[in-house]
Amino acid sequence: MTPSVADPLVAGAADAGACLAVHAPHLREAFAAALPVAADVVGRRLRGALVREGLAAAAPGDEVHAFRRVEYAHAGAGDPADLLPAGLPGNAAGFAAELRNAVVNLAIALARQQPVTAGGDPDAQAVAAERLAVAGHNLHPCGRTRLGWDPADVLAHDLEAGRTRVGFLAVRDDAHLGDDLGSALRAAYPGLAAAPAGFRLQPVHAWQRDTVVPARHRALLAAGAVRILDDELDAVPTAALRTLLLPAAADGSRRYLKLSLDIQVTSTRRGISVASTRNGPGVSALLHRLAAADPDADRLLLMAETGGAAVPAAGRDMSAILRDGLTGRLHPGEQAVAGGALPVLAAGLVATFAATTGRRDDAGAAAGFLDAYARLLLPPLLRLTVRGVALEAHLQNCLPTFVAGVPHRLAVRDFAGLRLHPGRLAAAGHEVPLWPGSVVGTRDEGVLRAKIGYTALQAHLGELVLRLGESHGLAEDAAWRIVRRVVDETYDALGDAGRADHAAFTAPFVPHKALVRMRLAGAGDEYLLVENPLHAAA
Repeated sequence: MTPSVADPLVAGAADAGACLAVHAPHLREAFAAALPVAADVVGRRLRGALVREGLAAAAPGDEVHAFRRVEYAHAGAGDPADLLPAGLPGNAAGFAAELRNAVVNLAIALARQQPVTAGGDPDAQAVAAERLAVAGHNLHPCGRTRLGWDPADVLAHDLEAGRTRVGFLAVRDDAHLGDDLGSALRAAYPGLAAAPAGFRLQPVHAWQRDTVVPARHRALLAAGAVRILDDELDAVPTAALRTLLLPAAADGSRRYLKLSLDIQVTSTRRGISVASTRNGPGVSALLHRLAAADPDADRLLLMAETGGAAVPAAGRDMSAILRDGLTGRLHPGEQAVAGGALPVLAAGLVATFAATTGRRDDAGAAAGFLDAYARLLLPPLLRLTVRGVALEAHLQNCLPTFVAGVPHRLAVRDFAGLRLHPGRLAAAGHEVPLWPGSVVGTRDEGVLRAKIGYTALQAHLGELVLRLGESHGLAEDAAWRIVRRVVDETYDALGDAGRADHAAFTAPFVPHKALVRMRLAGAGDEYLLVENPLHAAA
């Protein structure tokens, strides 16, 4: 059935339509046409999540894929919120509002979608490719939730806008904590004005500067500890929204700024903790030391967080982190692909891989590609986990690179969601001091494993396996046998050091991140056990 936009969704859609009539009248018809499509996308993802998390039963005839994933052809309801079962625990009404917000913003994104061009440097190409993954997070029904933004804000700052702005604050020295990001930015962009004497230049997202800072931090402004400046710097929004690609510096390099943005995207309000700004450079240095000693050191490309700063009196609202880009770091012929776009681009990459390697049949080409890709992705990440670091290696944080379609290197960005196990790190001869209250440290090996298992195996490879089945007829059980072989070989080489992790990742059941239950509870990470295809693939 083709869903229509149901009554509970009409009010939000009407408000958005009225805003578009003022700010983007050329989008009104496309927005109206996209609403049912957007509602169906959100509804299908919600149906799958409800079944996966045991909040709804699979229907007769539903095909259950690896990790209890069900893909639906239709949502079965015009308003995704109507799919929520009665009597759900926690904040079901709030979650329903998030779903409807996701529908409206996805419809705006669909109405704005333009053909993606492949020009520019590797960072510009990666951001352009992210626009192909228009629905956002591949598993979360709220991949386009933007709570806190109205449609005018979405038009000005969302991924499809193609540009936004970095603003600047002057922060008095005694109110500032961390690295002097302003000096680093002025070295790259000499046109930026210097901060007044006794102050540091602090970058801030233009929306945050105009909306959150004056409304929430009047006392800091009145006391003169923070001043809002006129200087701005053009930037390009990435799919993460709070992470912006900066213009090419004088030396041609590209960098990113991760800036506090007090809106809710998927499950989280996107401020940045003081701890993240202080941990980032130290964690980046640790990762580079660990990666340098890995057998695949030349295949792992870490996008280091080189500096971070915050205004502690402002909580999470004025924090910023500076991150390295890819431009100037790739080999001739090496193409970086934003992981979020990998499901869309996989079929084309397999075709190029087949031409390069001489594979003839579709399933054989897809199997060879998956084997090469799993050998790129998994061994370094699993070995890092044994040594005490579980990276958050979902599609959105990874930028795999390819040469003539052959998986070549793995670039990883954004270290805020990783987990560090101090005992394992100490055993490997490493330590990193973390800011008090940091959530990234854990002494629970189960938490460490759940982080890498969910992101790399379930959300990342699980998506690729499904798409290769659709495009090339690669049987799912055969695909997971390929992945299991890579996992086994990686741990065989580690001996006793990896035995417990190997047993956990190949157990009959593994922890799955319960995205809907997390929203209903309104708390942190929540996991439940799902069937593990790697167990059956032995």
